[in-house]
Amino acid sequence: MQYFSTNQQILPVDFRQAVIDGLAKDRGLFMPEEIPALPASFFQALPDLSLREIARNVAWLFIEKEIPGPVLGQIIEEALNFPIPLVSLEPNLHILELFHGPTLAFKDVGARFMSRIMAHFLKDTEKKVYVLVATSGDTGSAVAQGFYKVPGIEVIILYPSGKVSRVQEVQFSTLGHNVTSLEVDGTFDDCQRLVKTAFADATLREEMYLTSANSINFARLLPQSFYYFYAYAQLAGRVPNPEVVFSVPSGNYGNLTAGLLAEQTGLPVQSFLAASNANDTVPEYLTTRTFRPRPSVATLSNAMDVGDPSNFARMQCLFGHSWEGMQTRVSGYSFTDEQTQKAIREVWDKYGYLIDPHGAVGYLAATSYRQMHPATHAVILATAHPAKFSEAVALATGQIPPVPAQLETCLKREKVSVHMANDYGQLRAFLLRQQGVAV
Repeated sequence: MQYFSTNQQILPVDFRQAVIDGLAKDRGLFMPEEIPALPASFFQALPDLSLREIARNVAWLFIEKEIPGPVLGQIIEEALNFPIPLVSLEPNLHILELFHGPTLAFKDVGARFMSRIMAHFLKDTEKKVYVLVATSGDTGSAVAQGFYKVPGIEVIILYPSGKVSRVQEVQFSTLGHNVTSLEVDGTFDDCQRLVKTAFADATLREEMYLTSANSINFARLLPQSFYYFYAYAQLAGRVPNPEVVFSVPSGNYGNLTAGLLAEQTGLPVQSFLAASNANDTVPEYLTTRTFRPRPSVATLSNAMDVGDPSNFARMQCLFGHSWEGMQTRVSGYSFTDEQTQKAIREVWDKYGYLIDPHGAVGYLAATSYRQMHPATHAVILATAHPAKFSEAVALATGQIPPVPAQLETCLKREKVSVHMANDYGQLRAFLLRQQGVAV
């Protein structure tokens, strides 16, 4: 299969090249030239399939013979070695818990898969590879853990100073070895702009092997589609032919784009809910037809604090740049921090369930949608463990979430990061020094 750039200024490439480049040389995002349909037999068997069996079937559509079947199977076995349960709050309201991986966030799925795919493709490459990634919180920890101590790969993470939670920060800024954290004076959008500028710097890329690891990279996006199938499989095992709507806490829109990708391969989905905080660029577009990128604002659900979401370009491609097409399949919602806090409390009071601020935004969108569509099964994607946002959860509920062992270990380590101005010249000089180039 070939992959084209959303900017359409370069020739298509194969899956391997799309993964290694991360961002296309024309600054576009890679997309498959076609989205194959899964056979009817797959969907008939879906309720009886494990997550790993689902992943092998879906991944093979997009990777084909570029990775041998047994190798791909081993990658999936290693990457998806934790549960992703569907928890029912009431008969038609469910939560897909995506936070049981090593960094307690949904991004473990994509980062662990992508790191192993990349390691496979680069195993015979002598040149050191630099993974450059911007994070608004959870991407950094998932990527850091996914690539930690992988030979031949250096990870450089840019994050906005003072705009990620302490728990998120220590998960990627305390590792050392091949992981370096750059604490940038600015917002996530500033960090993302710096990363994109580096990828567009042809002279820099002649000096060093750069690739991306957030949802810009298709190998991070693809595995996120797996759990949409798995959620449906778990639900279909309880309710024959359920009408499902997915409520997706959304920031850079990789998670929602992965769901749309799953739908286009044949997964039966009634609708998708783009659940956002005050950074409501896409919900606004769905209402007004106007896409208006702007600086992000800080909220309780900080991993969604994105004012110019990269994956919007992919969403447009999936709908042939049709506003009507996207608006028919995706409904946009946005909520304030005050509403988010009340939702955390409501979920605890009604169901005895602790939910983090991002999941709470998803809950609010699902609740709003169900007022008009009570018969549908709403699946909320719970993207982070509540212990990662214990202050917000405790303030709303009076309950302190139990701290999982892997998180407790992180909290005992010292932060090691490099402070940097919001300036591309400084980032460029830093990168060249890593490569041993005098600046």
